[in-house]
Amino acid sequence: MKPVFTARKFKEIDKNKLGKGLVRALAFLVGFFLLGVIGVFAFFAKDLPDPSKINKRLVVESSKIYDRTGQHLLYEIHGEEKRTLIPFQEIPDNIKCATIVLEDQDFYSHHGIKLSSIFRAAIKDFLNRGVAQGGSTITQQFIKNSILTSEKTYTRKIKEVILAIEMEQKFSKDEILGMYLNEIPYGSNAYGIEAASQTFFGKHARDLSLDEAAMLAALPKAPTYYSPYGSHLEKLKMRQEAVLKRMSDLGYISREQAEEAIKSDVFSKLASHREEIKAPHFVMYVKEYLEEKYDNQEIEQGGFNVYTTLDWDKQQIAERAVQEGAKKNEEKYNASNAALVAVDPKTGQILAMVGSKDYFDKSIDGQVNVAIRDRQPGSSFKPYVYLTAFSEGYTPETILFDVETEFETGTDKEYKPQNYDGTFHGPLKIKEALGQSLNIPAVKTLYLAGVKDSIKMAKRLGITGLNQPERYGLSLVLGGGEVKLLDHVSAFGTLANGGIRHEKTAILRVENSQGEILEEFKPSAGEETVKEKYVAMLDHIISTNKYRAPAFGENNPLRFDDRPVAAKTGTTNEFRDGWTIGYTPSLAVGVWAGNNDNTPMKEGSAGAYVAAPIWRDFISQVLGNYNIESFPEYKEEEDIEKPILKGELDIKKDVKVCEIPGKKDKYCLANKYCLSEDKKERSFANVHNILWYVEKDDPRGDYPEDPEDDPQFKKWEKGVKKWYEEEKDKYIWGELVEEECRQSDFNDYLPEINLSVAGGNTSRLVITVDSSAAYGVDRVKVYVDDKEVSSLGDKDFSVDYSISEEENNSVLKVKAKITDKNGNEASDSEEVNVSF
Repeated sequence: MKPVFTARKFKEIDKNKLGKGLVRALAFLVGFFLLGVIGVFAFFAKDLPDPSKINKRLVVESSKIYDRTGQHLLYEIHGEEKRTLIPFQEIPDNIKCATIVLEDQDFYSHHGIKLSSIFRAAIKDFLNRGVAQGGSTITQQFIKNSILTSEKTYTRKIKEVILAIEMEQKFSKDEILGMYLNEIPYGSNAYGIEAASQTFFGKHARDLSLDEAAMLAALPKAPTYYSPYGSHLEKLKMRQEAVLKRMSDLGYISREQAEEAIKSDVFSKLASHREEIKAPHFVMYVKEYLEEKYDNQEIEQGGFNVYTTLDWDKQQIAERAVQEGAKKNEEKYNASNAALVAVDPKTGQILAMVGSKDYFDKSIDGQVNVAIRDRQPGSSFKPYVYLTAFSEGYTPETILFDVETEFETGTDKEYKPQNYDGTFHGPLKIKEALGQSLNIPAVKTLYLAGVKDSIKMAKRLGITGLNQPERYGLSLVLGGGEVKLLDHVSAFGTLANGGIRHEKTAILRVENSQGEILEEFKPSAGEETVKEKYVAMLDHIISTNKYRAPAFGENNPLRFDDRPVAAKTGTTNEFRDGWTIGYTPSLAVGVWAGNNDNTPMKEGSAGAYVAAPIWRDFISQVLGNYNIESFPEYKEEEDIEKPILKGELDIKKDVKVCEIPGKKDKYCLANKYCLSEDKKERSFANVHNILWYVEKDDPRGDYPEDPEDDPQFKKWEKGVKKWYEEEKDKYIWGELVEEECRQSDFNDYLPEINLSVAGGNTSRLVITVDSSAAYGVDRVKVYVDDKEVSSLGDKDFSVDYSISEEENNSVLKVKAKITDKNGNEASDSEEVNVSF
């Protein structure tokens, strides 16, 4: 483009002279550039092979994947090249069109290269500081795969461009496309469209349907990643659908044809896939890693020897444990699949990986490696949250209330989690709550520790997902996010190693065909993710059987009497996933059980039932080869000031009280004024929820000035109050009563007496006394004219009184007085006219 010059800046310049000078300069520069390009091309072209022999490629040597000893060959990536050349006419148009749409839409209009793509790639390569960006035509791709190496250098790229241009001069477009489709790798050792068609669909290429052709066209970009026998079927389906839609948009097929092909279940048409492969999910995991790091051609033709971290003995034990456990689960719990991963915590090396009970069982999507798929972890996520809380100042002795609690969410939506057993357990120490895997204390702990801080902790330990923290709320601690089993075991391995993380790895060493080491595992000190003293708190809790026994029973699958073993189970909503993850200082093992299609297991299919037995079966067999090791010792801190963090509540136990009559929930300390039958033993709980005592982000700091400033306080306090009210036969919620019972509080209990006298016209009086004394009768006395005539301990009686001659024809005053055992008195009297 001709430069634009502003008049103000160049007003002193002779425009005519300037124009002539620019033309001469530009002509010189263009000529110099063309000479340079011709020279570069000539330099590289002199040593290039004859393009006419470009379709004669020799596969040098297969690459092999071994276990850690090198004694067990797990898989040959390219054992025997499967390739059948077919004429261009026999290649169906749908595969031609699909390939062009995906790889090179301008194939029939360019001359082997596209300058725009090359310049665009060059710019991006420059910005990325390396030769990484593509931009190759079909012709260039064929050149690269047939006679050149796949090294990412500018030299190789120049050679590729030269040969592509020469090839376009010697072959027609159809010939080039035919060679490409006969040579390109489709995965599973299938080279060329005919071999791919036979391998994946058991038919000739000429018989491929539109949906099948589109799927095959989607494979060459990354044959292992997009393999229809691999773990990324959703991505493959998306790519296939994109091809079909693009073909429709460009007019190769109608919209109706595209829609029909998209609706077709292409995976149900796949031929059975049985390769000579051991530890197949692990092998495919390694193969994907190799393809990400090295070029496909290098892997398939370079004669690599790949020594992995796999322990073949452990792998065999793991496969048997998964197969046998999954079979039992299917019969008992409607759980058709399971997966297991074992990792060395001290190195990060993957020792065993079983991605399903049967890699070749299509009915359960057996090729899908559940070990690297996202699944909800249930309560097995809780240790990350509690560890976060410990690192922020909370302790295993900290008391939380497991009571019915509605949590403030900041929305109109109610969140009121329940425990697995549907009951509430009142005040508990964190170590008891985690041991029993209670949900309500866990949600409270997540609030105290913070959602974002807990996610950061999980990611530091080894979890690679949960990349949008703002999406998660308080349900995260109950498994509301998603994790991969491999990551989960790796993160627990960090816990097993005292908080020191080693990045998970499947590779010990990769050598090329000349024995040169391309990469090798190097031991390292690891990275400290959290202080060991906090991990020791967690180790202590999830390795101590007495903490979990109230919920899981004494003889549960996680109990070990001969060595310390830490473990945690997990179960998701509707019983879709069951987990058990555990570790010793030298081994971390995790098991998932469920159904690949996410259908629920039977009601009650908890991780302790569907995953723990498989986990126990495996770990019991392999631990015999490990020394008995102890976790870092945990000791309770002594210098903590706040009682709530030390597991102490202000509770005065077994206080004798009496409820004041007519005053509900008003008590006094029992004394002589409280009837024996009204005396009760109660414990006074002058306690509150934890937010009364701590600022959640600084639990060891000052007491809150106004606890109600915390948005959760009122609802948490409501739950505490309700629980104590329902436990009123044991507790009184509030401060200890200091006043003893007073007589004035119990006037209804004062004694009463009634007197009646018969006679008066005879020489005898019959005096009848009826009395009552709630505190008991001490004495009832009867007087006649102030003279005591009877004194008894009975409350009801009669007295015969003989009237003397002196008392005849007089008025006698008869009186009865009762004294109860508290000294209270009451009396009644009557005057009697005597005449006989």
